[in-house]
Amino acid sequence: MLGSPLLSKKPSPGYFLGGVIIGLAGAICFSTKAIVVKLAYRETDVDAITLLALRMLFSLPFFLFSAALTSSKSGNVKFTGKQWAAVAVVGILGYYISSLLDFLGLQYISAGMERLILFIYPTLVVLMSACFFKQKIGGYQWLALLITYAGLLLAFWSEVNWSETPDEHFYLGVWLIFLCAITYALYIVGSGRLIPIVGAGKFNSYAMTFAAAAVLLHFFLASDRSLFHLSGEIYLYSFIMAILSTVIPSYLVAEGIKRMGSDNAAIVGSVGPVSTILQAYIFLQEPVYAAQIVGTMLILVGVLLISRKGRS
Repeated sequence: MLGSPLLSKKPSPGYFLGGVIIGLAGAICFSTKAIVVKLAYRETDVDAITLLALRMLFSLPFFLFSAALTSSKSGNVKFTGKQWAAVAVVGILGYYISSLLDFLGLQYISAGMERLILFIYPTLVVLMSACFFKQKIGGYQWLALLITYAGLLLAFWSEVNWSETPDEHFYLGVWLIFLCAITYALYIVGSGRLIPIVGAGKFNSYAMTFAAAAVLLHFFLASDRSLFHLSGEIYLYSFIMAILSTVIPSYLVAEGIKRMGSDNAAIVGSVGPVSTILQAYIFLQEPVYAAQIVGTMLILVGVLLISRKGRS
């Protein structure tokens, strides 16, 4: 199995399959973010940077506690200066810059369209790993990529109204989410290199702490709003997003990368758009089409191929 350096020793089938299950759970939790953001925009007057700042403010205590816990263990190995810098850069890329671009883009396009564009990142992860680290793309990975992206294309084909010309705000939203996909792919690739060295839990705790600090600094420098005099609905949406689609999936994704590598974890994460379709139908009343159901099946086949590769 080729992927992150951690996988230089072949994992057991059960260990790898556990990573697939963990990755699926992380993708599903993470996919709730777009739904909560759209609900918050629809039901309140919150702006993107305030919502992002509240998300990180509610998340930060969990990451600080986890960072202190992992660093206090007897077997803890201290970061070198380069490792501190790498963890900070990767964390800020993934959960400050990428998240900010995502929140801004969601102001202009639907949750379904956001997932369509964002989930080109597994291809970017595999290609970046091949270009930067000379990691060979295996046959099962190519096949899984083709199947999952065929499913994604089919599932979201009906999202675009080809008979109408989108306005300039639509194109702005598309561009912002595309940049989000690039920065998140860089986060996945970078974490895939760092997690085998520093550990999944420790990496995630400190990376997310750096990201939270960057988000809050941005808010206090750029916004004239207060975080302490907002409506109860804004706090509720922010808290749900902090726990369900930030804290929980961030640790699940890190553990999934540890078990199966960054490239395979990215492909397994392609189940996220399927989850978004179902949640958008339930919470945003977006319609579900037959093409989306067929696309769902194709995505699951791609995930099963990755699982089979791990067992073999």
